[in-house]
Order: sequence, then C-alpha cells, then structure tokens
Amino acid sequence: MTNDAELRPRRSVLYMPGANERALEKAKGLPADAIIFDLEDAVAPDAKAEARDRVCAAVGSGEYGGRELTIRVNGLDTEWHTDDLAAAAAAGPAAVVVPKVGSVADVHAIEKGLESAGAPDHTAIWAMVETPAAMLGALDIASASERLTVLVMGTNDLAKELHAEHVPGRQPLLTGLGLCLLAARATGKVILDGVYNDIKDPEGFEAECVQGRQMGFDGKTLIHPSQLEPANRVWAPAEDAVADARELIATFEEGVAAGKGVVTHNGRMIENMHVDNARRLIALSEAIAALDT
Repeated sequence: MTNDAELRPRRSVLYMPGANERALEKAKGLPADAIIFDLEDAVAPDAKAEARDRVCAAVGSGEYGGRELTIRVNGLDTEWHTDDLAAAAAAGPAAVVVPKVGSVADVHAIEKGLESAGAPDHTAIWAMVETPAAMLGALDIASASERLTVLVMGTNDLAKELHAEHVPGRQPLLTGLGLCLLAARATGKVILDGVYNDIKDPEGFEAECVQGRQMGFDGKTLIHPSQLEPANRVWAPAEDAVADARELIATFEEGVAAGKGVVTHNGRMIENMHVDNARRLIALSEAIAALDT
C-alpha cells in the first residue's frame, strides 16, 4: 500500500462522537488535520449501530475537504468489533483506529478482518497503545504490519493501569511515552500524543503540546475544538525555522561544491543529518500550507 504517512500533517487529530449528528456536521468546518469519528467511548451501547451507519456515510460524503478521515471502531474483545470493522472496510476511510492493541496477534487479527471485508489498500491501521503490555511490546506491534502506519497513545488508560496520577509534565507516563516513540521511529511509523482532559485549562494544554512536540510526537489527539488552534500552531514549523532550514541547506550544498571538509552555518558545524532534518522541516511546512489552502 502507498504510505504517505511521513509527510502528511497530523498536528491536530480530533475525536468526534459518531452518534452526534450536529458534531459531525460541525466537523466539516473545523481546522483539524485529521478527524477520528468515534464509535467507541463516545457512543452508548444502544446507539452503536446507528452511529456506525452515520459515520460511514460521513466518510463517503466528500464534504470534509482535505481532512484525513478515520473511524475508531470498538475493541477486538467487544461484540461490536466485527461489524464495525466490516462497515469501516466498506466505507474506505484513510484509517481504522483500533483501541487497546496489545500484541502482534491483535494487529494480525485487525489486518485479516479488514482484508476479508474488502478494505481498500489505502485504509491503514492506527493502533492505540494504552496498556503496560503495549508499551513493553511497542516495537513488535509497530513492526507487525505494513498496513499499520500510526501509533496513537492512549494516555488515560495507561495512567489508569499504572495507578498513576495526571500531573503537569506527565512524569509517571514518560517511560511509556518514550518506549512508544522509540518503537515508532525505529519502524518508520507516525506517532500521535494522547489527549489532554481539562478543556478549561488552555495553558496546561499548550504546555503539554510543547512537551509532546519537543519529545518528537507528530501531533496530538484532541477532545474539543478549542484545542485545535494551539495544537496546529505548536506543531507547525515556525517561519524563521523554515527560513533557517533553507539557508542551512544552501550553505551545506555550497560548501560541498567547494570541496570543504567542514561546513558551518551560524557558527555550528553541519552534516548530512542536519540537512535531512532541514529538508523534513521544509517538506512539513509545505504540506501544511497545501492543507490550509
């Protein structure tokens, strides 16, 4: 399958309740890079089937512009999972988001379910990693399938299972976050940071966005539209950083052409890895600009 996961902006990935028709309509005008139409936590048991139909219709409507559309199905151990997966496969979203993926066997079961239901090649698997077992097996999970392109941190469930508190700086969760980041980067996958629960604490939310970006996450999952602007801003390369990246590349190329053994930019020695990082920054900036037009 074609994998454009590396360059596609996923600064802001917003959960939208699949049972709420007004929310799905509102999502058409929100500046989210991606939307997760949720059939799991946000939908009551007696509304699952109706929400499934509504979400699949939304995915196929063509009314969400350039936003990346995904569907979060119910977990593998639930009575709704098989029907959710079959309906999602028929709808053909960009990805199916699956909660509590804890093993290679889980990934293979999801992949088999999608393929047996006729899912198109472009429908990827986004695996939510939410348990201590998933943290410890993150490398195996991330390696289990080419169809799996994104890891999604489930920090609420992780904190619950660790008996940990939600505190500024997320010290109790850093080991798990780090293990999953290592796994994602080792396998070339995208990784999304978990949600921030307090929508009335914008300062705390932005601080966590900055932390997530500094750690290396590709973006953040969100629970409220008010979180979109800070996430988009924090994860977008700054204009001066993009300009500096272009200058760095030009300086390096000029130095190589001149046969210099050592090339410096603004007083710093630069090597191929710095050029690679600069090119990635520019490519991301251009992808964001194309998405926003």
